[in-house]
Amino acid sequence: MSNILWKSLVVSPAVLGATLLVSTTAMAAPSTTTEVTPADKQVTAEVAQKPAEIIAQAAPASDDAKVLEQVTRYSKEGASNTQAQVTSVSQFSDVQPTDWAFQALQSLVERYGCIAGYPNGTYRGNRALTRYEFAAGLNACLDRVNELIATATADLVTKQDLATLQRLQEEFSAELATLRGRVDSLEARTAELEAHQFSTTTKLVGEAVFAVSDAFGNNTGDANNTVFQDRVRLGLETSFTGRDKLTTRLAAGNASAFSFRGAANQVIPTAEGKQTYEVGSTGTNGVIIDRLTYEVPIGPAQVYIAANGGRHSHYAAVNNPYFFDKTDGGNGALTTFASESPIYRIGGGAGIALNIPFSSGGSIFKPSSITLGYLASDANSPGDDRGLFNGNYAALGQLNFAVGDRLALAATYVHGYHSPGTSLFDSGAGLDAKNGLPVGGVVGTRQANYLGEVTGNGYTSNSYGISAAFRPSNNLSISGFVTYHDLTSPGAGNDFEAWSYGGGVALPDFGKKGNVLGIFAGAQPYSRNRAVPGVVTGGGNAPIQVEGFYKYRVSDNISVTPGIIWLRAPGQNDAEENAFIGTLRTTFTF
Repeated sequence: MSNILWKSLVVSPAVLGATLLVSTTAMAAPSTTTEVTPADKQVTAEVAQKPAEIIAQAAPASDDAKVLEQVTRYSKEGASNTQAQVTSVSQFSDVQPTDWAFQALQSLVERYGCIAGYPNGTYRGNRALTRYEFAAGLNACLDRVNELIATATADLVTKQDLATLQRLQEEFSAELATLRGRVDSLEARTAELEAHQFSTTTKLVGEAVFAVSDAFGNNTGDANNTVFQDRVRLGLETSFTGRDKLTTRLAAGNASAFSFRGAANQVIPTAEGKQTYEVGSTGTNGVIIDRLTYEVPIGPAQVYIAANGGRHSHYAAVNNPYFFDKTDGGNGALTTFASESPIYRIGGGAGIALNIPFSSGGSIFKPSSITLGYLASDANSPGDDRGLFNGNYAALGQLNFAVGDRLALAATYVHGYHSPGTSLFDSGAGLDAKNGLPVGGVVGTRQANYLGEVTGNGYTSNSYGISAAFRPSNNLSISGFVTYHDLTSPGAGNDFEAWSYGGGVALPDFGKKGNVLGIFAGAQPYSRNRAVPGVVTGGGNAPIQVEGFYKYRVSDNISVTPGIIWLRAPGQNDAEENAFIGTLRTTFTF
């Protein structure tokens, strides 16, 4: 009896010490202890519950010395100091956050509370683990987990709850079976769609514009009839990294411009009054690829590459919110003049552009950036006065500033070359006027658009512009621009100047969220007192335009925009033959 009591006293602290010695590091280390006999395994399984009795009764007499030697040695380790279960892994003096098993040990100590260290405040995670230590520590952790489960569910689930759940399952077995079948069918359909989807990286975006329009006023009204026109765009937007975008867009339309007439009923060649859905229209609903561009961030810069249909307004800040819509989209202003400053209509086609931030804070102008771009209209043609650098091109530089969250400013410079017979504001279309009408520009009078048809030579242009957008409140936006253009052709006196200016007020969410009421007024690009072949007079009047529209949002994908456009002295005519254009535009986006 005394022998059993002595063994129990020795084994009891050994069990406590063994429970404190479990380590994720040591569990991976190979064991170097003596092979354990079947009797040892029985002792290991029950040692945490009744250590003294188990060892006294289960261990054979021949193994007593071996067992007692093991547990005595472990019980004496750290015996000079006593310490209770730790509550934080930081209490171990030899455990650092850089240790590879730190998070696992932290979870066992602080979440489950089933791992402790030696009484002297160490953990000794690098020493070898014996099977006794593993058995005792694992048993303690399992007991703690069972305790947590019992505590967490004791007040939540009862036998009565389980019985009720089983009864409900039996009562609704038919409904559950039906639901299971629908889920299986849905999974099958989803798998089929995933297997036959068009692309995992590409989405389709589209826009369809229907417009009923007519022109009124004196001879202009008599020369035009009510028309129903359309334009459709289908775009494939592909992203390979999640941050880049490849845009491939198809377009077709049947819109054509109204014919403006003077006092003597003569035709006035001008690009005034051109509406956004007329840009890119073939007039016959023939399909063309009107945009092929790639945008990607490289370091801090945003890079824009155009292979076809590139526009300066694709990459440069236009500063004309609610009037501008993704380059002649169907949700902004009605006309090309009100949608963006004419300076962005100079040139286009293929090329490259960069937008580089240079100030993200610390000054009144934040954030700020510089925009650089080069677009060539005839980049694909190897002929005379063609190509990437020898044909029509426009190089843009722009400084962008923001003052707080309410004011945006931009200063823009564009240098361009234009081959004989091509217009200044052609958006890179390369349209010419050698054979007379229609005028090749997308905005402005004929006097402002052409110099080459007078001299028979190509000409250069230097254009300067400033733009601003101010948002005093979330329901009011004010924007405007001023541009100056200096055009020069070889030969004495073959130069002229052109001007343009405009401003608008937009009331977003007017009457309903998503609606926009907009009024825009200004002078289309013009050149005073300049004679042009085919124009009866040089024209001294500024071609003023006033546009008002109200975009009514029917749904997230449908909007209806009625509006009216007033043109004073189209073509800068001295007789001031005014004209009106009324439009009802419906836009579908998908």
